[in-house]
Amino acid sequence: MLLALPIVIPLVTAGLCLLVGRRVRVQRALGVLGAGGLLVAAVTLFARVWREGVLVLYVGGWRAPFGITLVADVFAALLVLAAALMHLAVSVYSLADLDGRRQRYGYFAFLNVMLTGVCGAFLTGDLFNLYVWFEVMLIGSFVLLVLGGQRAQMEAGIKYVTLSLLSSALFLAGVGVIYGIAHTLNMAHLSQRLAVAATSHPGLVTAASLLLLLAFGIKAAVFPLHFWLPDSYHAPPPAVTAIFAALLTKTGVYAIVRVFSLVLPPSDYLFGLLAVIAGLTMLIGVLGAVAQSQFRRILNVHIISQIGYMVMGVALLGSPDAQTRQLAIAAAIFYIVHNMLVKSNLVLLSGTVRALAGTEQLSRLGGLLNRAPVVAVLFLLSALSLAGLPPSSGFWAKLGVIQAGFRAQAYLLTFTALFVGLLTLVSMLKIWSAVFWKPAPEPCSSDDALPAAAGTPPARRRALLLVPSVVLLVLSIGIGLYPPPMLATARRASRELLDRAAYVAAVGIHAEQVEEGPFRAEVHP
Repeated sequence: MLLALPIVIPLVTAGLCLLVGRRVRVQRALGVLGAGGLLVAAVTLFARVWREGVLVLYVGGWRAPFGITLVADVFAALLVLAAALMHLAVSVYSLADLDGRRQRYGYFAFLNVMLTGVCGAFLTGDLFNLYVWFEVMLIGSFVLLVLGGQRAQMEAGIKYVTLSLLSSALFLAGVGVIYGIAHTLNMAHLSQRLAVAATSHPGLVTAASLLLLLAFGIKAAVFPLHFWLPDSYHAPPPAVTAIFAALLTKTGVYAIVRVFSLVLPPSDYLFGLLAVIAGLTMLIGVLGAVAQSQFRRILNVHIISQIGYMVMGVALLGSPDAQTRQLAIAAAIFYIVHNMLVKSNLVLLSGTVRALAGTEQLSRLGGLLNRAPVVAVLFLLSALSLAGLPPSSGFWAKLGVIQAGFRAQAYLLTFTALFVGLLTLVSMLKIWSAVFWKPAPEPCSSDDALPAAAGTPPARRRALLLVPSVVLLVLSIGIGLYPPPMLATARRASRELLDRAAYVAAVGIHAEQVEEGPFRAEVHP
């Protein structure tokens, strides 16, 4: 039952929030309590997985590969834990960031619907249910995106849902091809059957792999499928953007990591393609960020760039050296968790700046170092971590990726990653200089010149805005100053991901199920 709690808790919370109608205070309380309950369940699940190894739940008692299977290894449990932490941080921040109208019309309900899909995607053990959980996530995220009904939100929602539906269609097509090849969709079972099918039907396997890569690439916002993200993420309030930055693209990255390390047979062609995609994603993303002049839009475009580092770790699975492959995946896992903490924190801080100054335009900002020194320090430390300066968590994440790149002799890709890190620092210093260091522009030199909704928030609102950022920064600094626990977790997760036989055995798939090849009609338990 523990394995199902990260799915059940947000689902029940969403239902309760809808049942209480428009009572905002009750919805707020339920939203925060549900997020806290999810975090407790995630911590418990991670501790048990760490202690006992891979956990498996056969829903309804139907054993794999026939029934729905939930699987939690260290990688899945770690991401569920990170998602739960971000959910609680954003839920608390939302109490101060979102207006009562949005909260009244189902914000906390659909936030929990989205978390249901995210946790389900991390824990599912078969491809079709990964598709189902992606659709649940799409429902929740789409409502969050358009909640409020502003024109910019509706335009962003149309782009987002159109591209998401295209991704879903490609995903479903890939699933159909794979089922036609292997007669199963259980990931552990596919790990065995597709390895056999790759020798007899390599074209079909490659076609299915490309369909899945396109589907996951849209969700992860990799180049050239990234164009929907900046406008979509800029439209909703900062709290919504922060949870999107933490989770939506990361589920796409998770799917790429899981499928390419476990399900699909190794392919030099696919890993080479991923290397090109990773390099261009890093470069195009950071160049786009440098060209922006709006606080949150710079951060949104940077999401694309950071995804490239994670995909680079998957691309290096093409290395013939086993230790390099393990280092690459461990670095990618470390980078995912680091980016969840730091990037989302920067987005939250952009919302705090908007609450203080009434704008996100860099040209109309300035002087906040004196007016809000705590916000300035929080932003500076988070920005330096995103750029990868020591001894931050971003330094260890980038170091692992760079080391793996050099070990794999992927020199062009590695130097691209180093160059992008430098440009990331430049863009972060651009924000720092414009928002905090330079003097405030004349029209905004006093609170009287600010819009009516701006000015310094009341003490309670200020606390709700700052506490989540402080907690996330403390965790990020802790990882940077004392990285051994996170490094050990990433290494163990990478070992489990690359040990296909152990995963298959834990799920309960036996070798005799594929003795006669992947195309037979009958499968015996």
